[in-house]
Amino acid sequence: MGQEEKKCCDAGGKCFDAKKTLSTLFKVILGLVFLVLGGLAILKFWVALLLIVKGCIGLFLILAGVITLAIAKE
Repeated sequence: MGQEEKKCCDAGGKCFDAKKTLSTLFKVILGLVFLVLGGLAILKFWVALLLIVKGCIGLFLILAGVITLAIAKE
């Protein structure tokens, strides 16, 4: 009465789960789409991105200093 999941097996005896394969393929395609969109966003907003990075340099240096002092305190 339970539904049996169909699997395809090749001549070597290895079985493939079609649902898992489609899921993995979907994730790979989605990942590639996100990579392309991220690259396009960086190219389109390059000037704004540089402005944000330049504005954060001071905060990053302060954070690095605090972490270094915390490590040296031990």
